[in-house]
Amino acid sequence: MENTAKTDNFLRAIKKYADRQRRQMREEIEQIKEKKIAEAEKKAKLDSEKLIKDRHESKRNEQTSLLAKLTQEGQRKLFIERAEMTDKVFEAACEKLSDFSDTPRYKAMLINSAKEIAALFENKDCVVFVSEKDISLAEEIKAVFGDNTEIIADRDIKLGGIRGYCEALRIEADETLDSKLEAQREWFIKNSGLSVL
Repeated sequence: MENTAKTDNFLRAIKKYADRQRRQMREEIEQIKEKKIAEAEKKAKLDSEKLIKDRHESKRNEQTSLLAKLTQEGQRKLFIERAEMTDKVFEAACEKLSDFSDTPRYKAMLINSAKEIAALFENKDCVVFVSEKDISLAEEIKAVFGDNTEIIADRDIKLGGIRGYCEALRIEADETLDSKLEAQREWFIKNSGLSVL
């Protein structure tokens, strides 16, 4: 009987130890499970925040790209309109200058420009270019420069005026209405209020 009591006590002790171990294991499993769930929830939260942030960033980039395209298209249209308006203004100016080139004042201006260029060339031999319609004034222009001056009709001079080249001094002087008008184009764009930012 004594052996049975010892065996019963031994079995109870083993059962008690096994129950304690089982509870401890359950607690550890529960703690591990809670920790894993917390980690999974944290990861899910971070993943969802990242997904939302990525989608937001993608949408913002898409909107920024669309805005940039619209801005660029708007600037392109404004640039075209500005160029068309500038061209119209300069076409009108060309017509006025063309009309001016048929007046006596134009002839006086042409001879005056010839005198300025001749003074710059210090009476050295030179070549003078005029428009085809001004070639009829060749003798009067030549009288300003001297006998060794060559007067040539230049198709590139449409509006009028005079351009000279002195090889000895390696100087070119341009007093054509064409170049003076073209020089005003940049000034006009800056000062007309038609600039596209």
